[in-house]
Amino acid sequence: MLVADAGVSLSLIAQAPNQDWPQWGGPTRDFKVNSGKLAERWPTSGPPKVWERPLGLGHSAIVAEGGRLYTMYRRGEREFLIAMDAATGRMLWEFAYDAPYPPKMEMQYGDGPHATPLITGDVVCGTGTLAQLHCVDKRNGRLRWKCDLWQEYGARRIGVGYSSSPVAWRDLVIAQVGEPGPGLIAFRREDGSEAWRSPVLRNSSSTPIFIRLGGREQLIAYMHHEVVGLDLESGALLWKHPITAAGQQWNFHFNISTPVWSSDGLLFVSSAYGIGGRVLQLRAAGDRTEVRQLWQEEPARVHKENAMRIGDTIYASTGHLGPAFFTAIDARSGRVLWKDRRFSHASFLYADGKFLILDEDGKLGLAIPGAAGFNLLAESDVLRGRSWTVPTLVGTRLYLRDRYRIVALELGAAD
Repeated sequence: MLVADAGVSLSLIAQAPNQDWPQWGGPTRDFKVNSGKLAERWPTSGPPKVWERPLGLGHSAIVAEGGRLYTMYRRGEREFLIAMDAATGRMLWEFAYDAPYPPKMEMQYGDGPHATPLITGDVVCGTGTLAQLHCVDKRNGRLRWKCDLWQEYGARRIGVGYSSSPVAWRDLVIAQVGEPGPGLIAFRREDGSEAWRSPVLRNSSSTPIFIRLGGREQLIAYMHHEVVGLDLESGALLWKHPITAAGQQWNFHFNISTPVWSSDGLLFVSSAYGIGGRVLQLRAAGDRTEVRQLWQEEPARVHKENAMRIGDTIYASTGHLGPAFFTAIDARSGRVLWKDRRFSHASFLYADGKFLILDEDGKLGLAIPGAAGFNLLAESDVLRGRSWTVPTLVGTRLYLRDRYRIVALELGAAD
């Protein structure tokens, strides 16, 4: 049933609102987006609801292009990559495939798919719980090519399911695979043929990012035992830095959160269970990349949520078991500046100088970050189930989902 910054350049702010959200992390892969003007107050009933509809299980985020939404879900022993009309929520097509769980899969935290689809060229690519990568025609959902990443390469399975989202560079689709096979593989978008493979690296649940350093683009991947930089032309290893615990008793290596890069050469990576957060300083030295760790602090631990840097401050939910409060961390020292207990295990976006924060209980907040905390402008309970999926903002239309439903809200300011 359907119911109808200091860290952002002035040139970026002046651009027209983004009308697409093609990948994990949005247009620039950092969860920052040019939006229309957002309302600073909501009705007592919450932001106006445009439509709402049931959706199957999963944590896959929503991507958008040309008035269409794409996401993934699970029903029974099958998984679905789908397209919907963004204006109404009407289903346009579904691509289904069999994905029965093998023995010893650990689904106590919720069924997948966990990864987010990728829109690139005329295809949309999605990776399911069992690392089955499918690339289909984005117009009609017809299969172009597929690859069973774990099965075909004999990779080590992740017990809670595959979570790393595919990324696009030029005409390549890049995906994590994992030891004893290559850590990552680049496929040609047109036919799925292999363009390059990286050295052997144990897989994680984190999604890679791209950076530019010394005039050269690199792929940064937060793997199981190390964070690495790869050459995008060949997949060759440029550098690696080991990941170890910060002195606590836990050392589980649940590396899930996406790395955060800033143009001053600082790279933030973090995970929970004793690993904590750290900042690496990268510097180009001819053909080499010099890597120096500036700090590592266990309290700067980010579990499965996203992190973001604005100015000299890193923002994220920090914690793992129990509450994970919204936290501000000094990017150059690792010192915790403040914590806010109103939003726990929260994912968030930055738009119109504000944070849109969604916590795991389905509470949505609109806030302006500050030196001593954030100024909460509005909040509302908008979802009912477990809400671990980062929202998607296109213009002033917010799309979000919990474990059971997908909702479209209008956040624009009144004329």
